[in-house]
Amino acid sequence: MTPRLILPTRLARATVFSAALLLAACASGPVTPDWQANGFAALKGFSTAYLNGNTRLADFEFARAKTEISSTGRADLLARAELTRCAVRVASLEFDNCAGYQPLAQDAPASEQAYAAYLTGHWAGLNTALLPAQHRALVQQAAVAPAATSPTPTRSVLDSLEDPLARLIAAGVLLQSSRLTPADITTATETASRQGWRRPLLAWLGVQHQRASETGDRDAAARLQRRIDLVLQASPKTQ
Repeated sequence: MTPRLILPTRLARATVFSAALLLAACASGPVTPDWQANGFAALKGFSTAYLNGNTRLADFEFARAKTEISSTGRADLLARAELTRCAVRVASLEFDNCAGYQPLAQDAPASEQAYAAYLTGHWAGLNTALLPAQHRALVQQAAVAPAATSPTPTRSVLDSLEDPLARLIAAGVLLQSSRLTPADITTATETASRQGWRRPLLAWLGVQHQRASETGDRDAAARLQRRIDLVLQASPKTQ
């Protein structure tokens, strides 16, 4: 059997391509090749470093992962790794249309192409059946009751996603498509806070701070700025 990319057990329940991909051989295959084990370790290291705000280490780990995966000559595997990076960036509200994935898109399977469209907010004509179940349900729900025209809900649609990274990815997608509600913003912010993920936490605190400033809520803006300053004080020295 040919090698394939699968997610770590913890993330497989929540989303596809949302975190460090586990590069593993088929269960019935021989001993795992070095490139797979090394590629998994590097992608996992990238995800952890990026969410923690250590850009230099994250870049190093992702470059290492690309080197390992490229040794196979498999553009489809490299496309999956690039979607992993894109998803982690979306969770941190850093949008670049999955630039690293685009040159590889023509060699990516339909499921990856659908996930890329989901991540970048290109939902027109999106085949939701190819998405992970949780994200499929999110797209369907948003299509029925988009935030821009619905009454402000008291409960976030993100609450149905158990995995914290999947929740933040979905929140980023909703922000891109202008479907985010105040409840979603609160959920995303506190999710990042509970995990201690500095980069997405700073991004979501920034969203809250901007909203408070725009509505003239000076007390809330000041409180949020104090939280931002506290996170910045604890940020890694190497960025």
